[in-house]
Amino acid sequence: MVNKVQVRVHEMTGLMPVSLADQVSGGDTVIEKFERYAADSSVALILLTPDDFGGVAGETSQPRARQNVVFEFGYFVAKLGRKKVIALNDGVELPSDLAGVVYVSLHTTNWMTTLRKELRAAGVPIID
Repeated sequence: MVNKVQVRVHEMTGLMPVSLADQVSGGDTVIEKFERYAADSSVALILLTPDDFGGVAGETSQPRARQNVVFEFGYFVAKLGRKKVIALNDGVELPSDLAGVVYVSLHTTNWMTTLRKELRAAGVPIID
């Protein structure tokens, strides 16, 4: 899903989103690597994919985004402000702290149109 989103954003903007997993660590710890690449960011796309399962004790587990992704979401909201952070939800249960956060559902036929609008609203130039 990451590659698909990168390609679509590149087509819309001419910019290639950075995926931390694809970047050189250069001896940095994970958090140092994250901070180094985040420092140059003006907008963040957070991809919430069903990589983990969890839930309230005694209830059925639900697909959830990994804990590091939720941390990164919070980091970027603090760094950039909510209007510059776009969450892309690939069918996961959102943490209760994110209830009410507007996100782009990747399970709709018009997710690219919605993403284009959100990118434009965040100040990203769009190729028409």
